[in-house]
Formats: sequence, structure tokens, C-alpha cells
Amino acid sequence: MPIGTTHILVAELRSDLLVPSGPVHNGQAPEQAAQNVLLGAPSGIPVHRRVAVDRVQMRRRQVFTYVVAANPLTHADAACLTYRDGRADLMVLPTAQATAALPALARARVLAGLKALADQEMAYLEAGIVSRTEPARLLGSGSP
Repeated sequence: MPIGTTHILVAELRSDLLVPSGPVHNGQAPEQAAQNVLLGAPSGIPVHRRVAVDRVQMRRRQVFTYVVAANPLTHADAACLTYRDGRADLMVLPTAQATAALPALARARVLAGLKALADQEMAYLEAGIVSRTEPARLLGSGSP
């Protein structure tokens, strides 16, 4: 989640940085699921749009990870938020510092999402590697 134009919101759990995330239930849009990840926003999380999706083939199934961008928040707005996992602390970090500290797969997803957001595109990844992008104006709400 962008904070201003130079920072992002990350969670720290057991000395590891991670991108706040949560499950998307059957029949639920990723944008709706994003509302359950961070708590404390009086009007909900100001979701802007889906910016990336990463498909990873696991042993018996495919796992899709959606990257959803929110409208930028202020530092004060971010201070009111809590993560759904109470063991984690939310932190606002400069984007470069946060992405450098994330695990490789999360870093690839965040960077692809930030680039897609800036370029008004949607990024499609295969196990963390961008396979293609599409202009956001061509995408409907039902895109994978």
C-alpha cells in the first residue's frame, strides 16, 4: 500500500518483512478481499485497482497471488491500521528499502505491481517472472 509517493506499508513478523496479504474466497474479488487484510480504516481500504497477478504451479494445484494497489494514504492514516495477523507490526518504509528487504518472490510481485501501476498496465507473472502486461484500460473487472 503506497504511503504518499515514496513509501509503502509492509508488515514485520518475527524479524521478516512481508507484504500484507490474505485469502481470496470463492466468489470474492481480490479487491473485496483486500478489505479484510488491514483493519482500522474508517471507510475501508481505498482500493485503486488490481495491478498484478502471479501464477505459481504447486504440486497439485495452481496458486494465484493478486497484487492490489490502494490509493496513497497519509502517514496518519497508516498509523490507524492494524494487520489481520496480530503478531505482525505494520511499518511505513521507503519503497526502495522495503523492496530490498522483502523475500525474492514478494519483491518481484511488488516491483511488477509498482511498474504496472505507474504504466497504467496489469502485469501477469509466472512464479515471479513477468510473462506479459496489458494496458489497464483494456481490462474488465473480471480479469484473472
